[in-house]
Amino acid sequence: MQFSKFGQKFTQNSGILQLMDDLGDALKSDQPVNMLGGGNPARIDAVNQAFLEAFKTLDVGDLDSPAIDSMGNYSNPQGDAKFIDTLVDFFNRHYGWGLTADNIALTNGSQNGFFYLFNLFGGMFDDDSAEGIDKSILLPLAPEYIGYSDVHIEGKHFVAVKPIIEEVEHEGQQGFFKYKVDFNALEALPALKNGKIGAICCSRPTNPTGNVLTDDEMARLSELAKKYEIPLIIDNAYGMPFPNIIYPEVTLNWDENTILCLSLSKIGLPGARTGIIVANSDVIKVVSAMNAIVNLSPTRFGATIATPLVANDTIKDLSDNKIKPFYKAKANLAVQLLQKELADYPMRIHKPEGAIFLWIWFEGLPVNSVELYERLKQQGTLIIPSEHFFPGIDTGSYAHAHECIRMSIAQDDETLTKGIATIGKVVRELYDSHK
Repeated sequence: MQFSKFGQKFTQNSGILQLMDDLGDALKSDQPVNMLGGGNPARIDAVNQAFLEAFKTLDVGDLDSPAIDSMGNYSNPQGDAKFIDTLVDFFNRHYGWGLTADNIALTNGSQNGFFYLFNLFGGMFDDDSAEGIDKSILLPLAPEYIGYSDVHIEGKHFVAVKPIIEEVEHEGQQGFFKYKVDFNALEALPALKNGKIGAICCSRPTNPTGNVLTDDEMARLSELAKKYEIPLIIDNAYGMPFPNIIYPEVTLNWDENTILCLSLSKIGLPGARTGIIVANSDVIKVVSAMNAIVNLSPTRFGATIATPLVANDTIKDLSDNKIKPFYKAKANLAVQLLQKELADYPMRIHKPEGAIFLWIWFEGLPVNSVELYERLKQQGTLIIPSEHFFPGIDTGSYAHAHECIRMSIAQDDETLTKGIATIGKVVRELYDSHK
């Protein structure tokens, strides 16, 4: 069967497809798997209890209940109006942004939202020439989220800058590093100066590394975006105010030139597929139109569950006092286990600053991270190799891009312990066999 170029794009191998296939295969396998490779959030009892209580308030036994209404009727293409109004009140109450309902649209998950945004601001644009101008999305710091790489309808439109790698301490300990934005390289990019960048995008905290861009870095990116009259897109799936898996003291800002993307997934509702876009009204109108064409309307069930939790700030309380401490404890445990397993080997860990992963660098790794992934997979432990996290960078001669892994910390302590023991065993054998 012959597919269009559009269809052929989706039949090719991709990092995100590999991630989701491995997750699905592990869940249906009759063999035990240490699932350290997926992006699924942890099941936190206090959070799930809050979801259950919110669900009970919907009076699901009543045919006229909000729950039945959320499943039995479409929203408008912008998304569930009650949830949008509740979000407007929430953001204005906590941040004073002066939003209206015209500033928020919902999508069927943030991956859906990034498909829209990257195709709105990356690709072919009309200009004075007959051919038009091909614009890219600028990623100011790679590695970046694996799910970005293949969302463009045609081709891949990314320009990225390699990070500055800085050795740092973490809680008084050595063996850690942190990525910083190389603003000298960023501001010198020909594509930026030649009008071939359609938007700047960063995640905060970053998936896969847990890196948190500083307030100064965010301010400089915002200024750069305004200078070149392009939007700054912030992927806030793990950030403030929910799920707030972010450990440094930082601020969250928004203005008319910022497109802020949030999600209900990482607070514990990934199956509800509810993304949130906060932007100027022109962007919201276009996103709503795309919703109508692609989905008719966004799903309403996640919005219905979350509305009372946002309205009374329960979602913020859960994020601050349950979700963030949970993952911080998991990160501390994982660091201790890794240091125990690989204390005398060339391992460095990106400073844990947020999200639900650790990013581990095996400098001088005797094999590339894809080969390491395969060896770990054979041993019943899944991670994600680093090669997939550098969209916009030619990684052929960039050794660092082949020496890292992303490891989920969202599993139970037993799975973390067993998985990290396997990582330690396989990595030690690799280094020892190449001495």
